[in-house]
Amino acid sequence: MPVSAQLSFETPPLKSNQDFPPPLLPPGVCSTKVFDTYWRFAAERQEIFFRRLSQASRPWTTDWILQQYKFTNAYRASDRVSQYLIRHVLYEGDQSTDEVFFRTLLFKIFNRVETWELLANEIGWPSATSYNFSRYDTTLTTAMSRGIRIYSAAYIMPSGGASGDHRKHRNHLRLIEKMLTEGVPSLLQRSTSMEEGFKILKAYPMIGDFLAYQFIIDLNYSVLMNHSEMEFVVPGPGAKDGVQKCFSDTGGLTHSEIIRMMTDRQEEEFARLGLNFKSLWGRRLQLIDCQNLFCEVDKYARAAHPEIGGLTGRSRIKQKYRENNRQIEYWYPPKWRINTGHTVEDQ
Repeated sequence: MPVSAQLSFETPPLKSNQDFPPPLLPPGVCSTKVFDTYWRFAAERQEIFFRRLSQASRPWTTDWILQQYKFTNAYRASDRVSQYLIRHVLYEGDQSTDEVFFRTLLFKIFNRVETWELLANEIGWPSATSYNFSRYDTTLTTAMSRGIRIYSAAYIMPSGGASGDHRKHRNHLRLIEKMLTEGVPSLLQRSTSMEEGFKILKAYPMIGDFLAYQFIIDLNYSVLMNHSEMEFVVPGPGAKDGVQKCFSDTGGLTHSEIIRMMTDRQEEEFARLGLNFKSLWGRRLQLIDCQNLFCEVDKYARAAHPEIGGLTGRSRIKQKYRENNRQIEYWYPPKWRINTGHTVEDQ
Protein backbone atom coordinates (compact mmCIF):
# COMPACT_ATOMS: atom_id res chain seq x y z
CA MET A 1 0.00 0.00 0.00
CA PRO A 2 1.52 3.38 -0.92
CA VAL A 3 2.42 5.64 1.97
CA SER A 4 1.58 9.28 1.49
CA ALA A 5 3.14 10.30 4.77
CA GLN A 6 4.84 8.59 7.64
CA LEU A 7 3.73 9.21 11.18
CA SER A 8 5.22 7.51 14.20
CA PHE A 9 3.35 7.41 17.45
CA GLU A 10 6.58 8.64 19.03
CA THR A 11 4.74 11.98 18.66
CA PRO A 12 0.96 12.27 19.11
CA PRO A 13 -0.93 12.02 15.79
CA LEU A 14 -3.35 14.79 16.69
CA LYS A 15 -1.04 17.28 18.44
CA SER A 16 2.53 16.85 17.30
CA ASN A 17 5.55 18.53 18.90
CA GLN A 18 3.67 19.08 22.16
CA ASP A 19 4.69 17.80 25.56
CA PHE A 20 2.11 16.04 27.67
CA PRO A 21 2.14 15.44 31.42
CA PRO A 22 3.08 11.93 32.57
CA PRO A 23 0.24 9.63 33.63
CA LEU A 24 -0.74 9.58 37.28
CA LEU A 25 -0.45 5.88 38.01
CA PRO A 26 -0.96 3.96 41.27
CA PRO A 27 2.06 3.73 43.61
CA GLY A 28 4.71 1.36 42.31
CA VAL A 29 3.32 1.25 38.75
CA CYS A 30 5.80 2.57 36.19
CA SER A 31 4.98 2.99 32.52
CA THR A 32 7.13 2.99 29.38
CA LYS A 33 6.58 5.10 26.28
CA VAL A 34 4.46 2.25 24.87
CA PHE A 35 1.83 3.21 27.48
CA ASP A 36 1.06 6.42 25.57
CA THR A 37 1.25 4.51 22.29
CA TYR A 38 -1.54 2.26 23.60
CA TRP A 39 -3.93 5.21 23.79
CA ARG A 40 -2.81 6.77 20.52
CA PHE A 41 -3.20 3.45 18.77
CA ALA A 42 -6.73 3.02 20.18
CA ALA A 43 -7.74 6.53 19.08
CA GLU A 44 -6.27 6.27 15.58
CA ARG A 45 -7.61 2.76 14.96
CA GLN A 46 -11.09 3.99 15.91
CA GLU A 47 -10.61 7.04 13.65
CA ILE A 48 -9.90 4.66 10.77
CA PHE A 49 -13.13 2.81 11.56
CA PHE A 50 -15.20 6.00 11.35
CA ARG A 51 -13.36 7.35 8.32
CA ARG A 52 -14.19 4.19 6.43
CA LEU A 53 -17.75 4.35 7.69
CA SER A 54 -18.10 7.87 6.28
CA GLN A 55 -16.83 6.62 2.88
CA ALA A 56 -13.65 8.72 3.11
CA SER A 57 -11.10 8.00 0.41
CA ARG A 58 -7.84 6.22 1.11
CA PRO A 59 -5.48 6.44 2.84
CA TRP A 60 -7.52 6.45 6.05
CA THR A 61 -4.45 7.18 8.17
CA THR A 62 -1.03 8.75 7.74
CA ASP A 63 0.49 6.18 10.10
CA TRP A 64 2.68 3.93 7.96
CA ILE A 65 2.41 0.97 10.37
CA LEU A 66 -1.38 1.03 10.32
CA GLN A 67 -1.31 1.38 6.54
CA GLN A 68 0.96 -1.59 6.01
CA TYR A 69 -0.15 -4.14 8.60
CA LYS A 70 -3.43 -5.69 9.70
CA PHE A 71 -4.81 -4.78 13.12
CA THR A 72 -8.15 -5.49 14.72
CA ASN A 73 -10.58 -2.70 15.60
CA ALA A 74 -10.49 -0.90 18.93
CA TYR A 75 -13.82 -2.58 19.71
CA ARG A 76 -13.80 -6.37 19.37
CA ALA A 77 -17.43 -6.48 18.24
CA SER A 78 -16.58 -4.30 15.21
CA ASP A 79 -14.23 -6.86 13.67
CA ARG A 80 -15.34 -8.72 10.56
CA VAL A 81 -15.69 -12.16 12.13
CA SER A 82 -17.49 -10.82 15.20
CA GLN A 83 -19.86 -8.86 12.98
CA TYR A 84 -20.66 -11.94 10.93
CA LEU A 85 -21.21 -13.96 14.10
CA ILE A 86 -23.54 -11.40 15.64
CA ARG A 87 -25.70 -10.76 12.60
CA HIS A 88 -25.70 -14.08 10.73
CA VAL A 89 -25.11 -16.70 13.43
CA LEU A 90 -26.45 -15.43 16.74
CA TYR A 91 -29.50 -13.48 15.62
CA GLU A 92 -30.59 -15.42 12.53
CA GLY A 93 -32.56 -18.60 13.06
CA ASP A 94 -34.13 -20.26 16.09
CA GLN A 95 -33.45 -18.28 19.28
CA SER A 96 -33.98 -21.20 21.65
CA THR A 97 -31.23 -21.92 24.18
CA ASP A 98 -29.77 -25.07 22.63
CA GLU A 99 -29.87 -23.72 19.09
CA VAL A 100 -28.10 -20.44 19.91
CA PHE A 101 -25.44 -22.31 21.88
CA PHE A 102 -24.93 -24.89 19.13
CA ARG A 103 -24.54 -22.28 16.39
CA THR A 104 -22.20 -20.15 18.48
CA LEU A 105 -19.84 -22.97 19.46
CA LEU A 106 -19.89 -24.48 15.97
CA PHE A 107 -18.94 -21.14 14.45
CA LYS A 108 -16.37 -20.14 17.08
CA ILE A 109 -14.50 -23.43 17.19
CA PHE A 110 -13.50 -22.89 13.57
CA ASN A 111 -13.82 -19.08 13.80
CA ARG A 112 -13.90 -18.86 10.03
CA VAL A 113 -16.77 -17.42 7.99
CA GLU A 114 -15.91 -19.64 5.02
CA THR A 115 -16.26 -22.81 7.13
CA TRP A 116 -19.67 -21.74 8.41
CA GLU A 117 -20.84 -20.99 4.87
CA LEU A 118 -19.42 -24.29 3.64
CA LEU A 119 -21.48 -26.21 6.22
CA ALA A 120 -24.59 -24.12 5.54
CA ASN A 121 -24.32 -24.65 1.78
CA GLU A 122 -23.53 -28.36 1.92
CA ILE A 123 -25.76 -29.45 4.81
CA GLY A 124 -28.27 -26.68 5.33
CA TRP A 125 -28.70 -24.18 8.13
CA PRO A 126 -26.70 -25.55 11.10
CA SER A 127 -29.07 -26.73 13.79
CA ALA A 128 -28.77 -28.76 16.97
CA THR A 129 -32.05 -30.48 16.14
CA SER A 130 -30.95 -31.75 12.73
CA TYR A 131 -27.26 -32.19 13.59
CA ASN A 132 -25.67 -35.38 12.29
CA PHE A 133 -22.03 -36.09 13.10
CA SER A 134 -21.34 -38.11 9.94
CA ARG A 135 -22.63 -35.39 7.60
CA TYR A 136 -20.63 -32.66 9.31
CA ASP A 137 -17.52 -34.82 9.46
CA THR A 138 -17.79 -35.81 5.79
CA THR A 139 -18.25 -32.21 4.68
CA LEU A 140 -15.25 -30.97 6.65
CA THR A 141 -13.01 -33.93 5.78
CA THR A 142 -13.80 -33.54 2.08
CA ALA A 143 -12.99 -29.84 2.24
CA MET A 144 -9.66 -30.55 3.89
CA SER A 145 -8.81 -33.16 1.24
CA ARG A 146 -9.26 -30.41 -1.36
CA GLY A 147 -6.78 -28.20 0.46
CA ILE A 148 -9.41 -25.95 2.03
CA ARG A 149 -8.47 -24.53 5.43
CA ILE A 150 -11.30 -24.97 7.92
CA TYR A 151 -9.76 -23.34 11.02
CA SER A 152 -8.91 -19.66 11.48
CA ALA A 153 -5.34 -18.77 12.32
CA ALA A 154 -6.56 -16.36 15.01
CA TYR A 155 -6.70 -19.02 17.74
CA ILE A 156 -4.61 -22.10 18.39
CA MET A 157 -7.23 -24.82 18.82
CA PRO A 158 -6.13 -27.83 20.91
CA SER A 159 -6.52 -31.14 19.10
CA GLY A 160 -7.73 -33.31 21.96
CA GLY A 161 -4.47 -35.00 22.78
CA ALA A 162 -3.25 -38.53 22.21
CA SER A 163 -6.54 -40.06 23.33
CA GLY A 164 -8.58 -38.21 20.72
CA ASP A 165 -9.20 -38.75 17.04
CA HIS A 166 -6.35 -37.87 14.69
CA ARG A 167 -8.73 -35.45 12.96
CA LYS A 168 -9.03 -32.39 15.18
CA HIS A 169 -12.42 -31.33 13.85
CA ARG A 170 -13.97 -34.65 14.89
CA ASN A 171 -12.89 -34.10 18.49
CA HIS A 172 -14.42 -30.64 18.40
CA LEU A 173 -17.71 -31.90 16.99
CA ARG A 174 -17.83 -34.53 19.75
CA LEU A 175 -17.11 -31.80 22.30
CA ILE A 176 -20.15 -29.82 21.16
CA GLU A 177 -22.26 -32.98 21.34
CA LYS A 178 -21.07 -33.66 24.90
CA MET A 179 -21.84 -30.12 26.04
CA LEU A 180 -25.33 -30.28 24.58
CA THR A 181 -26.01 -33.67 26.16
CA GLU A 182 -24.84 -32.45 29.55
CA GLY A 183 -27.06 -29.38 29.48
CA VAL A 184 -24.40 -26.69 29.20
CA PRO A 185 -26.68 -24.24 27.32
CA SER A 186 -29.19 -24.21 30.18
CA LEU A 187 -26.42 -23.91 32.77
CA LEU A 188 -25.09 -20.86 30.95
CA GLN A 189 -28.53 -19.32 30.66
CA ARG A 190 -28.97 -19.67 34.43
CA SER A 191 -25.49 -18.34 35.22
CA THR A 192 -25.44 -15.27 37.46
CA SER A 193 -22.14 -13.85 36.19
CA MET A 194 -19.79 -14.00 33.24
CA GLU A 195 -17.16 -15.63 35.44
CA GLU A 196 -19.57 -18.42 36.35
CA GLY A 197 -20.22 -19.05 32.65
CA PHE A 198 -16.48 -18.98 31.99
CA LYS A 199 -15.92 -21.70 34.61
CA ILE A 200 -18.66 -23.87 33.11
CA LEU A 201 -16.94 -23.80 29.72
CA LYS A 202 -13.43 -24.17 31.10
CA ALA A 203 -14.40 -27.45 32.82
CA TYR A 204 -14.50 -29.14 29.41
CA PRO A 205 -11.52 -30.66 27.57
CA MET A 206 -9.73 -28.59 24.93
CA ILE A 207 -11.06 -25.36 26.44
CA GLY A 208 -8.49 -23.43 28.45
CA ASP A 209 -8.62 -19.97 29.99
CA PHE A 210 -8.22 -18.03 26.76
CA LEU A 211 -10.80 -19.96 24.70
CA ALA A 212 -13.30 -20.09 27.57
CA TYR A 213 -13.14 -16.31 27.89
CA GLN A 214 -13.45 -15.70 24.16
CA PHE A 215 -16.39 -18.12 23.90
CA ILE A 216 -18.24 -16.61 26.86
CA ILE A 217 -17.85 -13.13 25.37
CA ASP A 218 -19.39 -14.36 22.11
CA LEU A 219 -22.21 -16.22 23.85
CA ASN A 220 -22.90 -13.07 25.86
CA TYR A 221 -23.56 -11.16 22.62
CA SER A 222 -26.60 -13.41 22.13
CA VAL A 223 -29.97 -13.71 23.85
CA LEU A 224 -28.58 -16.60 25.90
CA MET A 225 -26.98 -14.33 28.52
CA ASN A 226 -26.82 -10.66 29.39
CA HIS A 227 -23.84 -10.07 31.66
CA SER A 228 -21.76 -6.90 31.75
CA GLU A 229 -18.48 -6.96 29.84
CA MET A 230 -17.08 -4.90 32.71
CA GLU A 231 -17.33 -7.62 35.34
CA PHE A 232 -14.63 -10.06 34.30
CA VAL A 233 -11.54 -10.31 32.10
CA VAL A 234 -8.98 -13.00 31.26
CA PRO A 235 -5.77 -11.78 29.57
CA GLY A 236 -4.53 -13.80 26.63
CA PRO A 237 -0.85 -14.38 25.76
CA GLY A 238 -0.74 -11.39 23.39
CA ALA A 239 -2.27 -9.09 26.01
CA LYS A 240 0.34 -10.18 28.57
CA ASP A 241 3.02 -9.27 26.04
CA GLY A 242 1.40 -5.86 25.60
CA VAL A 243 1.32 -5.26 29.35
CA GLN A 244 5.02 -6.15 29.52
CA LYS A 245 5.79 -3.51 26.90
CA CYS A 246 3.58 -0.79 28.43
CA PHE A 247 4.93 -1.12 31.98
CA SER A 248 8.43 -1.44 33.36
CA ASP A 249 6.86 -2.24 36.73
CA THR A 250 3.23 -3.20 37.40
CA GLY A 251 3.57 -2.53 41.13
CA GLY A 252 2.35 -6.00 41.98
CA LEU A 253 -0.88 -5.68 39.99
CA THR A 254 -1.96 -8.75 38.03
CA HIS A 255 -2.51 -8.60 34.28
CA SER A 256 -6.27 -8.58 34.89
CA GLU A 257 -5.95 -5.70 37.34
CA ILE A 258 -3.84 -3.74 34.85
CA ILE A 259 -6.50 -4.23 32.15
CA ARG A 260 -9.19 -3.02 34.55
CA MET A 261 -7.09 0.01 35.50
CA MET A 262 -6.73 0.93 31.83
CA THR A 263 -10.45 0.48 31.19
CA ASP A 264 -11.41 2.59 34.21
CA ARG A 265 -9.13 5.51 33.33
CA GLN A 266 -9.64 5.65 29.55
CA GLU A 267 -11.28 9.09 29.44
CA GLU A 268 -8.56 10.52 31.68
CA GLU A 269 -5.75 9.16 29.48
CA PHE A 270 -7.31 10.29 26.20
CA ALA A 271 -7.76 13.77 27.68
CA ARG A 272 -4.18 13.86 29.02
CA LEU A 273 -2.82 13.16 25.52
CA GLY A 274 -5.19 15.54 23.78
CA LEU A 275 -6.90 12.70 21.91
CA ASN A 276 -10.49 12.96 20.77
CA PHE A 277 -11.42 9.29 21.07
CA LYS A 278 -14.70 8.48 19.34
CA SER A 279 -16.49 5.81 21.29
CA LEU A 280 -18.81 3.27 19.73
CA TRP A 281 -21.84 5.56 19.69
CA GLY A 282 -21.55 6.17 23.42
CA ARG A 283 -20.31 2.73 24.45
CA ARG A 284 -17.02 2.97 26.34
CA LEU A 285 -14.18 0.55 25.76
CA GLN A 286 -14.98 -2.54 27.79
CA LEU A 287 -12.58 -4.95 29.53
CA ILE A 288 -12.54 -7.27 26.50
CA ASP A 289 -11.67 -4.32 24.23
CA CYS A 290 -8.80 -3.11 26.42
CA GLN A 291 -7.56 -6.69 26.65
CA ASN A 292 -7.52 -6.88 22.85
CA LEU A 293 -5.84 -3.48 22.57
CA PHE A 294 -2.93 -4.77 24.65
CA CYS A 295 -2.55 -7.60 22.15
CA GLU A 296 -2.64 -5.18 19.21
CA VAL A 297 -0.23 -2.67 20.75
CA ASP A 298 2.17 -5.54 21.37
CA LYS A 299 2.21 -6.09 17.60
CA TYR A 300 2.30 -2.36 16.79
CA ALA A 301 5.25 -1.79 19.14
CA ARG A 302 7.33 -4.34 17.22
CA ALA A 303 7.59 -1.71 14.49
CA ALA A 304 7.13 1.52 16.49
CA HIS A 305 9.29 0.59 19.51
CA PRO A 306 11.50 -2.35 18.46
CA GLU A 307 13.88 -1.66 21.34
CA ILE A 308 11.20 -2.62 23.89
CA GLY A 309 10.81 -6.38 24.17
CA GLY A 310 7.87 -8.46 25.31
CA LEU A 311 7.56 -11.86 26.93
CA THR A 312 7.76 -13.85 23.69
CA GLY A 313 10.54 -11.88 22.03
CA ARG A 314 8.65 -11.59 18.73
CA SER A 315 10.05 -8.82 16.57
CA ARG A 316 7.97 -8.87 13.37
CA ILE A 317 4.30 -8.25 12.55
CA LYS A 318 3.17 -11.20 10.47
CA GLN A 319 -0.09 -10.13 8.85
CA LYS A 320 0.03 -7.48 6.14
CA TYR A 321 -3.06 -5.44 5.34
CA ARG A 322 -5.06 -6.98 2.49
CA GLU A 323 -8.13 -5.29 1.06
CA ASN A 324 -11.35 -7.29 1.20
CA ASN A 325 -14.30 -6.15 -0.90
CA ARG A 326 -16.99 -7.89 1.15
CA GLN A 327 -19.19 -5.23 2.71
CA ILE A 328 -20.16 -5.08 6.37
CA GLU A 329 -23.40 -3.57 7.57
CA TYR A 330 -22.40 -2.84 11.13
CA TRP A 331 -24.89 -4.23 13.59
CA TYR A 332 -24.40 -4.92 17.28
CA PRO A 333 -26.31 -6.89 19.93
CA PRO A 334 -29.68 -5.10 20.15
CA LYS A 335 -29.41 -4.99 23.94
CA TRP A 336 -26.55 -2.47 23.53
CA ARG A 337 -28.95 0.00 21.87
CA ILE A 338 -26.34 1.44 19.49
CA ASN A 339 -27.30 0.06 16.07
CA THR A 340 -27.05 2.53 13.19
CA GLY A 341 -27.29 0.44 10.02
CA HIS A 342 -24.13 1.91 8.45
CA THR A 343 -22.42 -0.07 5.69
CA VAL A 344 -18.76 -0.08 4.72
CA GLU A 345 -16.43 -2.31 2.76
CA ASP A 346 -14.76 -4.93 4.88
CA GLN A 347 -11.54 -4.10 6.71
